[in-house]
This record gives sequence, structure tokens and C-alpha cells, in this order.
Amino acid sequence: MKKVRILDKDFELFIEADTIQESIKRLAVNINNDLKGKNPIFIAVLNGSFMFAGDLMKHVNIPSEITFVRIASYKGISSTLDLKEVLGLNEDIKDRTVVIVEDIVDTGHTIEKLISQFEVLEPKEIKIATLLFKPKALIKDIKPDYVALEIPNDFIVGFGLDYDGFGRNLQDIYKIKM
Repeated sequence: MKKVRILDKDFELFIEADTIQESIKRLAVNINNDLKGKNPIFIAVLNGSFMFAGDLMKHVNIPSEITFVRIASYKGISSTLDLKEVLGLNEDIKDRTVVIVEDIVDTGHTIEKLISQFEVLEPKEIKIATLLFKPKALIKDIKPDYVALEIPNDFIVGFGLDYDGFGRNLQDIYKIKM
């Protein structure tokens, strides 16, 4: 589909599914090379990262674990900057290599909060893997270690990302039409 309507907004095709999958495979190769022998634990941030995390883990071939945390920071098409943890971490990450798996890094608020929460649990190191990175939206001093795709500061939906809960199921990524 070249265009979709979600609730009251129109979106146009931005990144096709094939491009997304190739970027995820490339990212997994980098992770496999960098984290070989480190037995990392991947912590995927719900809801947005579920599709990315699932596809990424299909290509991670080093011994590892995956778990999930759920936090919310968006309302409508803008970040609220008010992060609320809904479902927390149950695994012991002390002395482990942690890879935070995010759907998108834009302002950096979510990642900054997660890092501060995880550092108290004394991991060996914390890495960030993101499907999408918006460098022009970044306001925190955060640099993802693994980035599948860099994008401009447009509001997007699809492949796990939503607009008020809708659009996560789209296999392509769409940007809002202004």
C-alpha cells in the first residue's frame, strides 16, 4: 500500500518491508560479531519493539536471552516526556551485557530512563539497539550502539510503531502526511 489512513491521519509509504528486513539482518551481523562470547541479555521495550525484536532475534546466532519491559511515552503523535513503567524487569542482569532493544530513538528520554534504572542493577555493560534513529530529534546525550535505519524527524507508524495504538501491524513503515 502506498497510503494508509489511521484514525484521523493520512500516512504515506516511507520504508518498505524488504528494506527493513535487510537492515535488521545487517544489524544482527554486527551484534553477533561484537557480542560473541558475552552471553548478552536482550531487553526489548514494549509495545513498539515487538516486531523488531522478534525479527532481530531470528538472526542473532550467539548464545543469548531475551526479556521484555513495557513503558509508554507517546500520546497521539508527540512524546509526553512522562515515562511510566508498566511491566518491569524480572531477570538478574548483574555482571551481564545488556542490549536494550528499542523500536525508535528520538529524544533519548526513554533510553536515558532505562539506562538509569538498569545501572542500579550493576550490569557489566549496556548497549542500545534500535530499528530507527532520529538524530535531529535527540536532546539527550545518548548514542545507540546499533542502528538499523536513520530517519528524519517525521512521525511514523508501522512495523510495531503506532498512532494511538493503531498501525503497529503494518509490515512497512509510513510517515505522516502534513
